[in-house]
Order: sequence, then structure tokens, then C-alpha cells
Amino acid sequence: MSIEKKKRPIRILVAKVGLDGHDRGAKVIASSLRDAGMEVIYTGLRQTPEMVVQAALQEDVDAIGVSILSGAHMTVFPRILKLMHEQQMNDVLLTGGGIIPEEDMNQLKEMGCGELFPPGTTTSEIVSYITQWVHTHRNF
Repeated sequence: MSIEKKKRPIRILVAKVGLDGHDRGAKVIASSLRDAGMEVIYTGLRQTPEMVVQAALQEDVDAIGVSILSGAHMTVFPRILKLMHEQQMNDVLLTGGGIIPEEDMNQLKEMGCGELFPPGTTTSEIVSYITQWVHTHRNF
């Protein structure tokens, strides 16, 4: 199913959480998602999990993508998941990528995260995953 067949474009929030100031990867992903026809809200640097979830609520997004290189993924993703659950955002995808060991990726997926993408993942893989997930799990 193509994005064009939906009533509106997929909306995704791309966030950099914590003190990590390296945002080139997040900007490349945001640009690729935009080029694929998605509406992208980029929060910028140094966001807290609370800020990310609040922005996602205000923007009525279908997905949240977190870019993390700092090693804080086992704190950041569970906190965002908890906040999403508290806000009853059970049909919003939490995905992301960065420097995350495979063992931690598996643990985060068991907690409820979607696919997590390591460096070297093609942008087309990420676009395809988000598109398929949203078309399967969201109703708009």
C-alpha cells in the first residue's frame, strides 16, 4: 500500500534525546522520510523523554523515531515507552536507531519498541518499515 492511498501522510516525530549533540544521522533520516512523503517533525537536540512524548501528543504522530548515540538507550527507550503507555499512545510506533548493541535491541523490542536500526541501515529499509507498520497498526 502506498502512502498516497491514505487520507493523510504518515506523521513522524524524529528526536534526539539527552546530551548527545550529534544529529547528522537524525537529519538524514528526517530528510529521507520527508522525501518519501511523510510529514516529519524534528524536535532538535537535547530533548527529554517527557518533551518527546508531549510533542508527539501535540502533533498527533503515527510514529516516534529516536536517534541515540550516547549509550543511554536502556534508559531513554523504556522511559519513553512508559510515558507513551501512561498517555494511552498504544497505537503509536516507537522506533529509532544509533549505537545500540544487538542484545540491547532485542531487550528493547521485548519491552515494546519497534525495529531499531544500527548504523549502515539504508534509508529505504527504514521508510519501508515505518510505512508498513503504520498501515498495519494505525487507522486514519
